[in-house]
Amino acid sequence: MTIPLHQRAVVADTHNDLLMAVSARPPQQWASFFREQWLPQLRDGGVDLQILPVFIDDQYLPEGALRQTLRMIECAHVLAEGNADEVSLCLDAAAIDRALDAGKIALVLAMESMPGIDASVELIPTMHRLGVRVASIAHFGRTPLADGSGQDATGSRLTSHGVEALQEMERLGMIFDVSHLGASGVAHVLELATRPVIATHSSARALRDHHRNLTDDQLRAVAANGGVVCVNFFAPFLAERTEDMTLDRLLDHIEHVASVAGIDHVGLGPDFIREVMDDLTPPCCEDVHARGVDPKAAIPGLEGPRGLPMVTEGLLARGLPEKDVMQIVGGNVHRLLGELL
Repeated sequence: MTIPLHQRAVVADTHNDLLMAVSARPPQQWASFFREQWLPQLRDGGVDLQILPVFIDDQYLPEGALRQTLRMIECAHVLAEGNADEVSLCLDAAAIDRALDAGKIALVLAMESMPGIDASVELIPTMHRLGVRVASIAHFGRTPLADGSGQDATGSRLTSHGVEALQEMERLGMIFDVSHLGASGVAHVLELATRPVIATHSSARALRDHHRNLTDDQLRAVAANGGVVCVNFFAPFLAERTEDMTLDRLLDHIEHVASVAGIDHVGLGPDFIREVMDDLTPPCCEDVHARGVDPKAAIPGLEGPRGLPMVTEGLLARGLPEKDVMQIVGGNVHRLLGELL
């Protein structure tokens, strides 16, 4: 699919778990597997800026969490070094711009929930030295730093270690990710944050009442903080019924976030997980299954990065101005990283 505007835009995907699939291979295959399996998809999808989360599946918890964290970070460095003609692992805004100017895909390392660190906040600078620039502090359940959205009933805020983690991330210049954080934790972060935050993969709760989505009040609060909410493509978070899990429903969420938070505060956080699920043995994310959600459910055509031009085409078809579409598909994220890294 060729969409001229999509080709001109800086397209940013703020959440793709491809590192899980790549790091599952023997280390000598990391660079080649990425080049053969994932690079063509990213190029076909027009991805210019890719945030790569380090997500530690339950099978590694708790004892293997730090080891797997380090292994996945090393995997990111190896695949970038082995594909230096196509991608660049970027540590700051200048490096991102150099990569984009050279026609390379800018990669930015993130950590999801940080189970390899837990309460050892003193290790956050270590992760920063290794290249991590974005991080969240919870997933679905409870961590020593905060409760995830699956624990909303507790009404809990950040722990003292969670507050320290936020402060340390701000000191280092890392970007705090509120996706997966419980509602009270999101409010606590926004009370304390002195820098804009990001929601790397969160949709609109007004359209799908699921704890993983953000309410209108939360959307407005992130916007007031100067942050960006990147809409999750994961179909069960967009609609309850399978027949409603469509591109139009995704576009509804994007437009809703834009209307509530403002056009300057919306991006794309696809969370393409089906291929990763199919690729790993045993399958990842079994805790999601246990919560009554099919992790392989996907919008037709948006099972992976190749479908991203569909989003641009759909937004244009709805009559959004070209400049707004360019902001949504990546301009806002590019600006935020430019301001904070």
